[in-house]
This record gives sequence, structure tokens and C-alpha cells, in this order.
Amino acid sequence: AAMPPGKKITARLKRTLPVRGPQAPTLSELMRWYCLNTNTHGCRRIVVSRGRLRRGLWILLTLGAVGLILWQCAELLLNYYSASVSVTVQFQKLPFPAVTICNINPYKYSYMKEYLSELDKETKKALETFYGFSEGKSKVRRSVDEWNSTGSEFFQQIPLLKFEDFSRTATDLHSGQKRKIEGSVFHKDSSIVNSGDSNDIIGFQLCDANNSSECALYTFSSGVNAIQEWYKLHYMNIMAQIPLETKEKLSYSADDLLLTCFFDGLSCDKRHFTRFHHPLHGNCYTFNSGESGTILSTSTGGSEYGLQVVLYIDEADYNPFLVTSTGAKIIVHDQDEYPFIEDIGTEIETAAATSIGMHFTRSRKLSKPYSDCTETGADIPVENLYNKSYSLQICLHSCFQKAMVDSCGCAQYAQPLPAGAEYCNYKKNPNWMYCYYRLHEKFVKEQLGCQQICKDACSFKEWALTTSIAQWPSAASEDWMLRVLSWDKGQKLNKKLNKTDLANLMVFYKDLNERFISENPANTLVILLSNFGGQLGLWMSCSVVCVIEIIEVFLIDSLSIVMRRQWQKTKKWWNNRKRDQPGRPPQAGDLETQGHDNPVCIDEDLPTFNTALRLPLPQDSPLPRTPPPNYSTLRLETAFTEQLPDTLEVGHH
Repeated sequence: AAMPPGKKITARLKRTLPVRGPQAPTLSELMRWYCLNTNTHGCRRIVVSRGRLRRGLWILLTLGAVGLILWQCAELLLNYYSASVSVTVQFQKLPFPAVTICNINPYKYSYMKEYLSELDKETKKALETFYGFSEGKSKVRRSVDEWNSTGSEFFQQIPLLKFEDFSRTATDLHSGQKRKIEGSVFHKDSSIVNSGDSNDIIGFQLCDANNSSECALYTFSSGVNAIQEWYKLHYMNIMAQIPLETKEKLSYSADDLLLTCFFDGLSCDKRHFTRFHHPLHGNCYTFNSGESGTILSTSTGGSEYGLQVVLYIDEADYNPFLVTSTGAKIIVHDQDEYPFIEDIGTEIETAAATSIGMHFTRSRKLSKPYSDCTETGADIPVENLYNKSYSLQICLHSCFQKAMVDSCGCAQYAQPLPAGAEYCNYKKNPNWMYCYYRLHEKFVKEQLGCQQICKDACSFKEWALTTSIAQWPSAASEDWMLRVLSWDKGQKLNKKLNKTDLANLMVFYKDLNERFISENPANTLVILLSNFGGQLGLWMSCSVVCVIEIIEVFLIDSLSIVMRRQWQKTKKWWNNRKRDQPGRPPQAGDLETQGHDNPVCIDEDLPTFNTALRLPLPQDSPLPRTPPPNYSTLRLETAFTEQLPDTLEVGHH
């Protein structure tokens, strides 16, 4: 069917007019079209400016503006996940924290002598051999044969050693003989530098039970540190074999530790304290633990409205080799938090009144992607062994204990037991000491991976403590106060109290101002988009529509042109390949179309002169012909600049 005249004219105009926009045949024409039609003024000025200098300046200005936009937008993206910290202070009734109190001496020495007799004997022998210290005939009671035989055998395996002049020749404490100490590791603690004139070094050697050539030598420049470390090593071996029920009886009861108690101006007693057993500190007692379902609070600040207790320390029953200070240790913590007495406990002096003022702060951090903290610890691949809310310390201790069980086959005594594990002791695990020390060295050097796995908690509570100390009781009140306290103790003591056996403790809020520190996102999606729009408008007078236009032209249209040109090249190559095949008869479409590539000639009208020349020749008698001129390159202004010689001759006729 013939096309209506109106549609023919429209189609011919479309083919005749210059090609623009996405239909441009080349990228240069597409870029020119974009610069003439875009809303960004700099691009248009590049095209319409006359003169190389002006055009170069506009190119530099436009490229500089684009660079500034990219830089500022990159800064906005990098700061998108930043957080701002806000501090809120409010005055209100505050919940009172849990206060855990422990005697520095974990177990009564009079009860422990049955288990520590051999260890004490070896320690006194070391003091006498190395330092000439002697107490005369030992009054230590002999223990059960099981403890004697096992202890003596083990002390022979790991004796104290005395080195002379930093050499590896050492005097064995147990045998008194000198021997050469071999070992691949020679470890010294941080206090190895001698401050005195003596060149003698005290230490001990730990060897791998499976490979005697693998040894670690631990030396100390201070004899006090060496003896205490060696004593604690054997002490943990012994305590790991004693059942928990027995250890609770060997330690202090609430009646032993607490003499008087007041809270918020009212009297309290041992019923307000909860006992829990700490491996290194024995029986500890927590005030306001919350286990009964009730958490005490206070509505008034000041020392008179906090917790006031008088503690009975009983210095005479201290272990002389295990602890060298007298008093108590306390820690202020949340009810759901485990009290790490050994890490962050505060020591309380005897014969003194210690006042601890508190400031309460709650902190809240944003989790991923703003920071690398954890909400509950559920995303940390470490089992919580403490049955308390997650904290970084709980994770680190649990991680080390798990590594201890996996590497050494038993658990370290100072931390909770994992399921199915037992505490290390030299009966069942003769190699645990060497394994523990080497593992702990890796832990300190962050080679176990615990520091990389464990994360900070996102929310936590903190009580900032301010401590002040005063002499207590005063000289004027000492006599009657000690008499009254002795009377309150009654027949349990059967002796008059000494002020060095007592410690007065006060824990209170200095004020009721609660500080809440929180992190909030510094940017939101709306703010980010607004900042992007501001940068685009400032440097390029561009809007969201302009951005969409850039995406359309530089991505979609440019890709379309490139793909179309590649397709044309591929099609032309394929046609040429088919035409050049040997033995193939010539086809009508194989004739060259030079001079006929003007798209205005491609229509559905009757053949014109140009289109007629493109018709196929008869197959039987192809005649040679002269190719037509290339009209698309014909220029009238240059066609007749010179007159041909033959035309001159014709002109004469």
C-alpha cells in the first residue's frame, strides 16, 4: 500500500534534517548536542565560545567545578556514618548500684594450713636458703599423706632457682646443688632490671612434659616477686583439687566480715548481702545484688544516705606468703554485671574510714555501621562463661579460658569452668603450667585472636568513684568504740578487737545528677540529599533533573551509540566475508554503493536517477559502467574555480 503524501513528507523531513540527541551517529555529535541543550551553563559556554583562549578557560572552569563537586560529595559520603555525641544531665531518684566486698585474704590461714603445709615448708626453706631468714622450728601442722607425697614430688619438679651473675648456672632450692639450666626460651618479667648491687636472680623453670628440651625460664630481679609468683603457682594447683563446698567453709562468712551496716539512714544486716565465691578472693558479699527482685534506690545524695559498713579484717589469720597487704577490696557495678575484683577492685585500708563518692553515667553507642560495638554479644563467637550480661572483659576471659581448654586440656583456676572441663592440677595435667604460661604470653601479645574477636558493648553503666581516707577511729573515740564493737561481736571472738582489724567503708552518691551520653547519627538521608543538591547547585547550577539527564546521555545514549557502531562494523565484516567466499555467484547486493549513501534517497518513491543506478544488472550480460559522482561531497564553490582546458576549446567554437 502506498504511503499517504503527508506521511511521506514527514518521513523525508526526519531523514533530511540533521540528526540530534540519542540518534546521533557519533559520540562527538552527541556531546555537542548535550552541551547546547543542557541546563549546566559551563558546558554550553564551551561550545558557543569563540576563540581558543576563552574556550580553554571555560573547559578549565567546568572541569574544576566537576572536581570540586566530586570531592565535596565524597566527603559527604564518608561523613554519612559519623555520629554526634550528646550529653544529657537530669536530676532524679537514682538506683543504687551493687557493691561487692571481699577480704584481701581469701581463706582463713588457720583453716588452710592442712592443705598448704608442704608448700609453706618449701617457701620457708627458700627464704632460709637464699636470704638466711629463719623462724626457728616450724609450727606448721602436718597434712594428710596424700598432700605430702604429691606436693613433695611436684616441688622437686619445679623448684625455686637462684641464678648468679645473669648466667644459666643456678642453685636448686630443693637439692641445694648447682646445675646448668637449658631452655629455648629465657623469659624475664618487666622488673628484671636490677636496682641494687646484688646480681642474684630468683626464678623457676617450666618444661614441656612431652618434650623436655622445650623449656621456659621465668626470672625475677626481685626475690619478693619471684617467691610470690612461685607460691601462687603451687597454690592454684592445690586449690583446684579442693571441692567448692569445702572452699566456701574455709573462707569468711557474712558474720565474720560484717560488723555494722547502714543504708539510707536505716539499719541493714547480712540478709541484704548475697554471697558468691570468687576463685582468687574466696567468699565475697554483694550488697543490693537484685537477686531478690528488688533493687534499692536513693533520693538523697551525701555520705549519710549511702551504704555504711564496718568490716572485720582479722589480720592475724592472713596467709603470709599469698597476700602482702591488709584490708578489703570492693567494686561498684551494675546488678547484671560480673564483679571483676582482681582487675578493677578498689582496696580499702584498715584503721581508716574510706569514703567513696559516686557519679552515675549511662552511655549508649551506635552499633554498625557507625561503630564496631555489639548490643548483646550474641554476634560474638565466644561462649559467655559468667552468666552475666556481656562486657569486653567477660569476652576476653571467656576466650582465653576456651583457648586454655583446647590447648592444655584443662581450665585455668581463676576463671569459670566451661561445660565438661576440669580445673588444671598437677595430678591430672602435669603439663598445664608450661602450657598456661606460653598461652598467656600469646594472649598478652594479642596472638590468640581474642582481642580481634571481642568488641565493646554498645550500652553500659559507669560509676565514677572519688575516694577519700581519714584516720579511724580517732584517738579520743578508739577505746569506747572498740569495746562496743567487741561487745557486739559477743562470744564469737573471745578477744578485744584491734583497730588494725577494722575498716570503715562509706559508699554514696555525691549528687543525684545522672549523665546520659548518647551517640546520634550526624546525617540522615534527607540531609545527605540536601547537601548533594547544594553542592550541585553551587558549582554547576544543576538539579536532580540535570543529574538524570547526565545519566541518560553519558551512560545510556553513549553506550547505545557505541553498541550500534560495533554492530554495524560486525555486520559489514560478516557481509564482506560472505561476499568473498570462493565459488559464490555475485549477488545484487554485492555492488558497491559509493555515491549513494545519502539517506535522503532511501524512500518508497519511484526510482530516481540515483536510485535507479542501484538496481541490479542482468545476470547474463553485466556491462561495465562509470560510477556516478559522490554528490554528498560535491561543493559548488570549489567546482568552478578553474576552467578545464577542453571547455576553453569548446568556447572558441
